[in-house]
Amino acid sequence: MKLVTAIFKPSRLDAVIDALGEADVSGLTVSEVRGYGRQQGKTEVYRGAEYEVRLLPKVKVEVACAASEADRVVEAITNAANTGTIGDGKVFVADLETIVRIRTGERNEQAIGS
Repeated sequence: MKLVTAIFKPSRLDAVIDALGEADVSGLTVSEVRGYGRQQGKTEVYRGAEYEVRLLPKVKVEVACAASEADRVVEAITNAANTGTIGDGKVFVADLETIVRIRTGERNEQAIGS
């Protein structure tokens, strides 16, 4: 089992959710986060005063899936989140040891299925 975590621009969230739906992803978690990478923040002007925004708003989407589905999930996210500009984000894939559905006690692949 794998945990696919993607961090990308908030404006691409709807497109990513639609792409994951088309890829038959049964569940996901979305969090609003802030951070920076190579972009190192940006400079903005407010009421004539210039200031630096170091942590930019981003969205984090997490999807637990079978190992055989991870590449399909990553491809759906990257295609939908890509704008071709700096700050598009990153996708991380990590191994999951155990998943338990609290309501039924089902474990692993059975716990992430419908």
